[in-house]
Amino acid sequence: MTQRIRRLCCLLPLLCALPLAHAQPVVRGAGATFPAQIYQSWIQAYGAETKARVEYQATGSGDGVAKAQGRKVDFGATDSSLSTEALAKDKLTQVPTVVGALVPVVNLPGVAPGALKLNGALLAAIFWGDVTHWNDARIAEQNPAIKLPALPIVRVVRKDSSGSTETFTRYLAQVDPRWKNLVGKTVTWNGSVSAMSGTDEVVSSLLAQTGSVGYVSYDRVQQKKLNAVTLQNKDGQWTAPSEESVLAAVRGADLRSNLRNPILNAPGPKAWPLSELTYVLIAANPQDATQGTATVQFLFWALKQGDAIVRNTGFVALPASVQASAFKELMSVRAADGKLIQLKL
Repeated sequence: MTQRIRRLCCLLPLLCALPLAHAQPVVRGAGATFPAQIYQSWIQAYGAETKARVEYQATGSGDGVAKAQGRKVDFGATDSSLSTEALAKDKLTQVPTVVGALVPVVNLPGVAPGALKLNGALLAAIFWGDVTHWNDARIAEQNPAIKLPALPIVRVVRKDSSGSTETFTRYLAQVDPRWKNLVGKTVTWNGSVSAMSGTDEVVSSLLAQTGSVGYVSYDRVQQKKLNAVTLQNKDGQWTAPSEESVLAAVRGADLRSNLRNPILNAPGPKAWPLSELTYVLIAANPQDATQGTATVQFLFWALKQGDAIVRNTGFVALPASVQASAFKELMSVRAADGKLIQLKL
């Protein structure tokens, strides 16, 4: 009996290790806060269907890019696309995931949602710090029907490295040349600002501060019932953020001819000027084939099955032509030995 117990004791560690040998790898991602809620919804649905584990930390686009470059995560998320040269240098593959919109929002008592109109030049002047009070004559000129409060303007911005900030400042640079040297994920703002980390902190600050203005993703506008600004687009038309106006921007950008055509400030009478693609970055040649396969498999599922989750969220699923290009990018990933990643289609 004693000898049998000893044998069992010797076998026990091996038996306990068997399930670990066959456990599915955990796919880890980090980066953009802009699409974070979509990614979390995809992860939840994917896990329920496949029992696979995927984790995502919304740490900002700059961190997502850095972690993808350093192979600290399996995918890094960014709202700003990397150049062909940067992707080649870091041996990364860039895959578009969804189309979203940034929205300037205000906290102005007595001003109905969507009632405030700002053209691009005036929005740029406000964030430059030139326009400091809401009853400024320049704002009143574009809003003759609104009784504007005599409140100081509080600019709520991102202090972390943010793809949303880069997208926003790229737009401002298109409508005001003063911004051309300030485009980036982090910005040294003129004057006093209320600087927050992440989209959710920005939203909380906007809700708490009367007279504030900031920029957030459209899904947060819907969820938190924020007061969105109506913008004048490239065609000179006043437009409100919506799935329809984001799709109009996609059509105006003509992504079918070139996936890298800018959606930001795209032409079209109904186009929302602050529309943008968001992306994930993955290793073009993952060293761990099992980990690479699990990552690509999740992203393939997200693009193929995730459209239903995207609907009515404030984001827009990739149009068919863009989705086809995204699948092509995923299918180009090869293991370190040069073999194609094998997927369950």
